[in-house]
Amino acid sequence: MHSPTAFLRIPRVEPERQAPGRRIRHWHEYENPLPDPRAAEQGTRCMDCGVPWCHGYCPVHNQIPEWNALVSEDEWRAAWEQLESTNNFPELTGRLCPAPCEDACTLRLSGSPVTIRAIELAIIEHAWQHGWVRPQRPTAASLNAPTGQVSVVGSGPAGLACAQQLARAGHAVTVYEAAPKIGGLLRYGIPDFRLEKRILDRRLDQMRDEGVRFRTGVRVGADLPARELMTEGGVLVLACGSSTPRDVTVPGRGLGGVHFALDYLSGQNRSLDRGMDKGRHIDARDLDVVVIGGGDTGSDCVVTAIRQGARSVTQIQYHAEPPHQGDVLTHWPEPVPELKPNDHEAEGGRRIWGWETVAFRADGERVAGVDLQRLHWSRADDGGWRREPVAGESRRLPAQLVLIAIGYRHPAHGPRRRHRRTGSEPRRTRKHRRRRRRLPLEPQGRLRLRRRTARSVADRVGHPRGAPVRGVRGHLCARRQRAAASVIGRTPSGVRAEPMETDYWPLAHALPASSLHQRADAGCTLSCGFW
Repeated sequence: MHSPTAFLRIPRVEPERQAPGRRIRHWHEYENPLPDPRAAEQGTRCMDCGVPWCHGYCPVHNQIPEWNALVSEDEWRAAWEQLESTNNFPELTGRLCPAPCEDACTLRLSGSPVTIRAIELAIIEHAWQHGWVRPQRPTAASLNAPTGQVSVVGSGPAGLACAQQLARAGHAVTVYEAAPKIGGLLRYGIPDFRLEKRILDRRLDQMRDEGVRFRTGVRVGADLPARELMTEGGVLVLACGSSTPRDVTVPGRGLGGVHFALDYLSGQNRSLDRGMDKGRHIDARDLDVVVIGGGDTGSDCVVTAIRQGARSVTQIQYHAEPPHQGDVLTHWPEPVPELKPNDHEAEGGRRIWGWETVAFRADGERVAGVDLQRLHWSRADDGGWRREPVAGESRRLPAQLVLIAIGYRHPAHGPRRRHRRTGSEPRRTRKHRRRRRRLPLEPQGRLRLRRRTARSVADRVGHPRGAPVRGVRGHLCARRQRAAASVIGRTPSGVRAEPMETDYWPLAHALPASSLHQRADAGCTLSCGFW
């Protein structure tokens, strides 16, 4: 570091954004990357802590202090090499990641953490501009190691990162995507003002040059049997994501004009893509829009509706309004619950806190309004939060378009198909068929546990209790770590369950290439996260 006290002299500087009046007139990104001199100056604010909490709380374990120091010393190429060693797609995380590393930064205790996400984006954009990001072919050592055919189902960030890592290790990788274009939610779910699709296409071109094959419009399990992909020692990686949305079960749910957020966002993204069949998309022009849900998806719906020309846009937050100034000492290094300014409020959106949707009002067969009930949140005796409706406090919002953005339940389930036994297969007893059941999962995708024993209800199909846990982060739920350990190895239908680091961004370590060498007998690898 140039100076160990730079954080005392140099203030935190955010990337520049276009004025709200200008950016609502187009669909392009409106946040500009930090210029190189400004990024280097911000990098000097890093204190190079002896215990780098930012590194520990980064979902892909970026070596943040190291590339902060290299940027501050104008060693951009070395900084890019450090960044690429842990992150396959820094241009994506630099734009989309919620940056838990900044919440864990030691300078967060004083209110001004290092601009880690902005520096990360500046590094990778500098590398692209100077031509450093090139296809990486397998090394001689990788080619001499055992390789095979790998089929990756799903082309979201997890599937793409897995495919790139395995292709660089010498495997023949094919990515299957049900949609017309590669990218998953990166292409269809994230609006262009957060991620322009040329950024994604730039990376996909590099992966094609590295030998990754892409097949679109293929639904594995329906159009193409999964069993065919596992012939002759082939390995199948499931990186399908969670696309089944949560719903609200209130009167009037079946009215016209009530849609899921992903249907709304994907339709708008298709309308902006020149090479895609646009079809009909949901238009919010001159409508009163209500967005149920306060996460990133809900915020994307608010900003999209504003750009479409909505008359008014209101976002309903289920929880109580957080304080304007949170208690950092109580929550650090975890995120501090406090009210932060956001972009869509500056553009004309409105947020209301502590209201629950209880009904949709109709005008004929279409929605005309949303009935809300005030909630009061309080601490229960066990330390958890408890909500109670406040008597006499209700309201109705006008709405001709309602968007539901309250998260996702589980991956989309296709129709079950019965497998017909061939003459070469042995007849299986009823007891053996019971062992081949699927892993029992909760709606969130986590292993279902017994409350008293904290063991998985799938223990009978796994290895003994002492099986090692690979890739499970230390801060994950201890009970689910033990459950993950109990199912590593042989699981139903010959599927290998690998607990992966999929906390916020399932990148970089979705499937270690070494696991294919060490477990060449694996019939299938199921990439799933236990969080």
